[in-house]
Amino acid sequence: MMSSQVRTDESAGLVVLQSPYPFADTVQRLLAALADHGIKVFATIDQRAEALAVGLSMPPATLILFGNPKAGTPVMLANLSSGIDLPLKVWVTEPSSGSVEVVMNTSAYVIKRHALPEALLANLAPAERLIAATLHG
Repeated sequence: MMSSQVRTDESAGLVVLQSPYPFADTVQRLLAALADHGIKVFATIDQRAEALAVGLSMPPATLILFGNPKAGTPVMLANLSSGIDLPLKVWVTEPSSGSVEVVMNTSAYVIKRHALPEALLANLAPAERLIAATLHG
């Protein structure tokens, strides 16, 4: 099994991970990893199904909204506008057959975007590391 590749778009504040797993397996692995670490999944949205429901087509795509109120609440209290980026989100898509991408905001981006104290990076970065570790098998 190949290891996932990482691409970071600093200007957009995104980390893009190439998953070595098929699309459905990637989504299930991420959901399991979050659950195993006591991280709440607030919603899982099958964007492809939603598109199909209105007569449009798109590649497989799922948005997972997740978080830990114990970690996220202090971030929001430091700057209430950070609530626009919380709960955290991970976007899983298959832009071309067999190529699965996992995209999320970098923790550093959320901190910078909302002018949050650097110490709050410790509240967000573990989720980013967990997502990456889950894809490395």
